[in-house]
Amino acid sequence: MAQQTEFRIEHDLLGEERIPADAYYGIQTLRALHNFNITGVPIGHFPELIKALVLVKQAAAQANRELGLLGRAKAQAICDACTEIADGGLRDEFVVDLIQGGAGTSTNMNANEVIANRALELMGHQRGDYRFLHPNNDVNMSQSTNDVYPTAVRLALVLADDPLIAALRELCRVLEAKAQEYAGVLKMGRTQLQDAVPMTFGQEFEGWAITIGEDTERLDEMTKLLTEINLGGTAIGTGINTHPDYARLVVDKLCALTGFDFKLAPSLIEATSDMGAFVTLSGILRRVAVKQSKICNDLRLLSSGPRAGLGELLLPPMQPGSSIMPGKVNPVIPEAVNQTAYQVIGNDLTVTLAAEAGQLQLNAFEPVIVSNLMGSLRMMTNAITMLTDRCIRGITVNLEHCEQLVNNSIGVITAFSPHIGYESASHVAGRALRENRGVVEIIREETLLDEKKIDAIMHPTNLTGPSLLLGVAFDEEADRTHTHLTPYKPGARDEDDST
Repeated sequence: MAQQTEFRIEHDLLGEERIPADAYYGIQTLRALHNFNITGVPIGHFPELIKALVLVKQAAAQANRELGLLGRAKAQAICDACTEIADGGLRDEFVVDLIQGGAGTSTNMNANEVIANRALELMGHQRGDYRFLHPNNDVNMSQSTNDVYPTAVRLALVLADDPLIAALRELCRVLEAKAQEYAGVLKMGRTQLQDAVPMTFGQEFEGWAITIGEDTERLDEMTKLLTEINLGGTAIGTGINTHPDYARLVVDKLCALTGFDFKLAPSLIEATSDMGAFVTLSGILRRVAVKQSKICNDLRLLSSGPRAGLGELLLPPMQPGSSIMPGKVNPVIPEAVNQTAYQVIGNDLTVTLAAEAGQLQLNAFEPVIVSNLMGSLRMMTNAITMLTDRCIRGITVNLEHCEQLVNNSIGVITAFSPHIGYESASHVAGRALRENRGVVEIIREETLLDEKKIDAIMHPTNLTGPSLLLGVAFDEEADRTHTHLTPYKPGARDEDDST
């Protein structure tokens, strides 16, 4: 039995190269491997991108077959190969670096060669025997990198966007549950790191949930921008080397294969060089990162201590925090999210600069845009999932400590200001600070208000929202009006009082 040849010979316009005999990629992929060793991250690292590439190729093969441009056997073999790869096959054959010169040509040719060689096998031929099915003539028929690559990228981003949206929705749901759990727990709100006025932990958790929900809506809206494509425009958007019906047909085929409502851009020339949708998506990802980082800043502050900081929140301990300080536990999950956010914010600047650098009918820097967008989507998805599962779900509130902080805070004086006047309130606050006493104690001592009104003002409903007492004279009639307000008791929950 003859020993299998270790290499096969392929050629292109630059000459011949030896390709590993068992490789599904070909000579142009090999040249890209030699030329571009930038990130060490191959395109196969992002399965959404590979799936998107082969679905575009499959749609093209179907359209070319229907138009009579591609033979039945070739079209079937190409489609079968694409189906295998879309289902996860041959992922290790997609080896070119994400960042590359040539506006994505190496990525497109990596796909063309792998599909061609697998299709050749399915037809009963040897890999590299391109007489029977060719990467350019057949797999790339009616296409250019300049319409295939941006179309595939848009599809890949839609596919990668879905897990991020799901992660954000789950985080929002968990935060809403925390808001319900701690709806009646008073705490001090703070502005500029100084005591402000009371609020509830339910309000704080709810605020975080709402801001995340807004980001989810923005990401949902991005699908419309990303599904406008230039497929069929080929080199610069003019549609050279395509059948007159090809662009319409190939988009219909892509819609059928993916389930997404893709539409041809009004101007394929404009769409071939325009990076606007990518800039918009990058900006939304930056917005998500900024908000996540701000929430994690809050978590780190509120859990600081445990005895010499704010200490209001108790984060679930994940790992020992020091190699030298026994007993120290750090907020490692929020810290990791912060760092992810910084990277995503930096990625956005790269996307912006690369989009601006486009020239004439093409943007040659789309690969670095893709690298940063795909990286940001994956990083934020993973970070948000980690934050939800390994931090937010296990958060508890230090109830006694929060109660103590509210009782001792100067901030509650704000609720008394409309009733005793700003000057008197300032006087009470000053005394409380100088004498290290509570403001309610001083108000009682100076008989500025009677006990009933003090109790009504200190009710959690009036401390944490619009006051029912304002605009009503506190006389016997008003007293009867507010008899449903139970006096404030430290640590009491306002569960049954809907007012």
